[in-house]
Amino acid sequence: MTPKIPDLYAARRRLFLNLVKKRVKPGTGSSLDFLDRRTWCNPVTPLKAIIKQAPFVIVGGVATRLYMPERMTLDLDILIESKDGVLVYQDLEKAGSEKKGELSIPGKWKLPDGTSLDVLEVSHPWGSEAVKSPNYSPDGLPVIGLPYLVLMKLLAGRSQDLADISRMLGGAPEPSLEEVRKVICQYLPSAMEDLESLIVLGQLERG
Repeated sequence: MTPKIPDLYAARRRLFLNLVKKRVKPGTGSSLDFLDRRTWCNPVTPLKAIIKQAPFVIVGGVATRLYMPERMTLDLDILIESKDGVLVYQDLEKAGSEKKGELSIPGKWKLPDGTSLDVLEVSHPWGSEAVKSPNYSPDGLPVIGLPYLVLMKLLAGRSQDLADISRMLGGAPEPSLEEVRKVICQYLPSAMEDLESLIVLGQLERG
């Protein structure tokens, strides 16, 4: 049986959704041309030339570029399996990257080009699936698939994450939505009702 993930932010999520539902009106969001825009204009460090011994996927704000209009972000986040941590950190050190902050926090690095990199380790089964089934950016970087990106943002529970989910799913085709529903139902079933609300809000933004 697949272990379920504790839903720590359900109450916060419900509050956010209730507030938005009171104010949302169909078609009052950005234009469809903007919402359908997919670009990869802001440069991303060529991580595949740095991390060579273990698989990884880009997550966070940069990953959303594949699924919604691009927004500028200075931080780069990747997800790896916990068992590969030593190999990834070896590659980062070999490339001349520097650890940031406390030495007891191995996941924060400054890359040779000055980029801040957060390495997120996961040992839960969903993390292994996410790392092994990436999508790819126009320049060939592995990016977390939409279902697992939605899962991560639900787990984070921040307002920006919920807004990202709504925008990403509002224009997603039904087959993609079904893939998202399947992953959330498996790993965070308590969030299913909220997921459907976020989909509807995203569709309302598009009118």
